[in-house]
Amino acid sequence: MSTTQQSRHTDVLIIGAGIVGLAHAVEAARAGLSVRIIERDHFAVGASIRNFGHCCVTGQHGEFLRIAERSREGWLAAAADVGFWAPEAGAFALARTEAEHAVLEQFAEQRGPDSAEMLTPEQVRERFGSAVDLDQTLRAGAFLPQDLRVDPRVTVASIAAWLERLPNLDLLWNTTVSSVGDGAVSTPRGDFTADRVVVCVGHDLGRLFPELAEEHEIKSCALQMALAGGPRGYAVNAAVITGTSLARYDGFVNTPGNAALVEELRRDSPELVDMVANVMFTRRPDGTLILGDSHVYGNTLDPFLDEWITERLVAEISQVLGRPLTVTQRWQGIYATSSKTPLLISDRGKTTVVCVATGVGMTLAFGLAKDTWERV
Repeated sequence: MSTTQQSRHTDVLIIGAGIVGLAHAVEAARAGLSVRIIERDHFAVGASIRNFGHCCVTGQHGEFLRIAERSREGWLAAAADVGFWAPEAGAFALARTEAEHAVLEQFAEQRGPDSAEMLTPEQVRERFGSAVDLDQTLRAGAFLPQDLRVDPRVTVASIAAWLERLPNLDLLWNTTVSSVGDGAVSTPRGDFTADRVVVCVGHDLGRLFPELAEEHEIKSCALQMALAGGPRGYAVNAAVITGTSLARYDGFVNTPGNAALVEELRRDSPELVDMVANVMFTRRPDGTLILGDSHVYGNTLDPFLDEWITERLVAEISQVLGRPLTVTQRWQGIYATSSKTPLLISDRGKTTVVCVATGVGMTLAFGLAKDTWERV
């Protein structure tokens, strides 16, 4: 048993073994600190494994862009240490209407060719290859080289397993935290203390800090997502985003043409607007495609999935690829959301709360961790 496992006190104690918590642990362990992680489940089952595995660096704006660019460095360093799949595959943004095309061009002009390479329909088709027959309405595309990919089904578990092998780290699974004080936590396994406690529990923040969650209106966002077999021979590891994504990610939202794009979506695809769709897909290493997604918000959410939503999303993605897709799995994604702030960071003495209240926790995780340790 290591000294860390024997001691009730560590330099750092992290609550939550999702990607934000694990990123904080990686950065702390790398700095030589003793770390304890406490996780209520037997393994990560939340937002960290239910996503697209897309580190959406380029689509961020302002402070989030800075954090995402910093996070990219952390992801690549972690991939080198741990050995998980993390290709610098980038992303493709596809424009199938005049308004989408205008937003892409404006975005590329703002960011420059190193961040967004404009492509003609012919150039996009060439990069996608003959395994698909992209939508004939395709007007243009943009390749976003700074984006990364990971496999969400295995990456978090790989990082956790790597951390557990470190001599200065103790990971307690199946352990519920009942209360958090100033540098101290209580659990059924006893009390633990640390020079710095970091709380990374996402949409469950209200279970530990109800007043803080209420003050910042932290709620849950539920998504409908699906897995399908990819077309034979399809080998594009880049994430693929569409017009609904351009209306969602702040980097594209902050273009002059975005208002026209939103109006176009409301006119031509009201059902996608109603479900708050982000029509996109990513390829896993085994060739399957993660498809999605829709968004519903609330304090407590129904677990039931409306089949028409999945059917509509799959039909849209099938049209983009020009190939029929057969769903093999469906699931409900979930993450924290807030009408007041997309990012909640609260230093409370020796305890710090970090809650990404929007759907880019994986994208920002390592950048947030670096910021935390530099700040405290």
